Amino acid sequence: MHQQRAQRGGSPACGPLAWLVVALVALLPAPAMAAEGLGDAFAPWAVIPFAGLLLSIALMPNFAEHFWHSNRNQLLVALGWASPVAGWLLYTSFVDHGALGHAAGHALKHAIAEYVSFMALLLSLYAISGGILLRGDLRATPTVNTVFLAIGAVVANIIGTTGASMLLIRPMLRTNAERKRTWHIPLFFIFLVSNVGGTLTPIGDPPLFLGYLRGVPFFWTVQNLWQPWLFAVTVLLVVFFVLDTIEYRKEEKKQIAADERSVEPLAFEGAWNFLLLAGVTAAILLLSPNKDVVDFRHYYAREIVMVGLAGVSVLITPRAVRVRNSFSWAPIMEVGALFIGIFLAMIPATALLEARGSALGVTEPWQYFIATGSLSAFLDNAPTYVTFAALACGVDPACTDANNLQALALGDFGRVLGAVSLGAVFCGAGSYIGNGPNFMVRAIAIHAGYKMPSFFGYCAWAALFLIPTFALVNVIWLL
Repeated sequence: MHQQRAQRGGSPACGPLAWLVVALVALLPAPAMAAEGLGDAFAPWAVIPFAGLLLSIALMPNFAEHFWHSNRNQLLVALGWASPVAGWLLYTSFVDHGALGHAAGHALKHAIAEYVSFMALLLSLYAISGGILLRGDLRATPTVNTVFLAIGAVVANIIGTTGASMLLIRPMLRTNAERKRTWHIPLFFIFLVSNVGGTLTPIGDPPLFLGYLRGVPFFWTVQNLWQPWLFAVTVLLVVFFVLDTIEYRKEEKKQIAADERSVEPLAFEGAWNFLLLAGVTAAILLLSPNKDVVDFRHYYAREIVMVGLAGVSVLITPRAVRVRNSFSWAPIMEVGALFIGIFLAMIPATALLEARGSALGVTEPWQYFIATGSLSAFLDNAPTYVTFAALACGVDPACTDANNLQALALGDFGRVLGAVSLGAVFCGAGSYIGNGPNFMVRAIAIHAGYKMPSFFGYCAWAALFLIPTFALVNVIWLL
């Protein structure tokens, strides 16, 4: 019933949305036939759809919650902002038979192909990990909680921050259910498992997978980022252990006794889904297209296998397992609805940065880390990564195409791409909207009876714990 009301409440917005699209079309430049590429053809105001969509994602859940509740309305908003860009690219690809038309058509096709690959990965990890139920209740000691978070930070690189969050948040909350002083536990779970932990592989966090799709070698992240990852994870774990020890000592004896009575060994249901997750990793490693050789891998073999493995999980995993896991398709539907708009609307921003990025004066790794991190904390970190990677590509003479970042990763600007990667992944923990799993963990914690801070309250706690840690990372590795 609530879903139906949300959908009916969204229909009046279609009229204003249509007028908005018409107005934005007028803002985009007419095809500049003499332009050498998209970066020369787009005027600076062509980034308005991208900025508008990101602001909509950030603000509408707070100011238009009833409207935003519907995935249909989210899709309408995303396509509304993106349609001027897509329309201009499609029109230009038909009327211009030169370099500009070719570039416009290529950009449109590349964005759609990248979206398909992106969603295939997230869908497969989300669906398969949702079929794994970790039952049990451990003693809620600081040592147990710290080990739990450390394991989550490692697992996030194998099944993604979304998968690790889905798998581990409920057993961790259940373990600490008898305690009263637990305000910090979901927060550090978001810091470590939902964000910072997933730094070492393209599977770990969506920004890194987008980099992989754009030519960054699969093992480049672990080879180049393991030291700052280990440092940040260790510092946050130490801070958590000290804080949890202080809070644990303030617990009343009856809470400790209740916790000890409720101990139950951990056990998995649906554990065979781990084999399917291994299959997803194998598909990424073995079926990714070779840009130099046209073979079957160009025809979405990787994506077909990943989605197929997700389908196997849905068909074979008992429904009761997903029910006990409180599994829902709504979060992944929201990601799918919004990111089709993001992938299309960000084309002018990446093209402009690639063509004119050197004029902005952002050249040093530490500057890229701060700039990428600042936006990733309050906007989605995946498009932020792409935007600043494109900026780095525009500054690096060896990088001639923002859709192919291999030269950027392997050349003299590798430290810059590392800074962009760290800024996007680490600072996605800066707010509830910085990364997809953040809101999911918040919702699950509230449902489990935990009192979560407000949007700005969370930002304040994140700033207190994360800024000193990330500042040290910046000073040690990026200056």
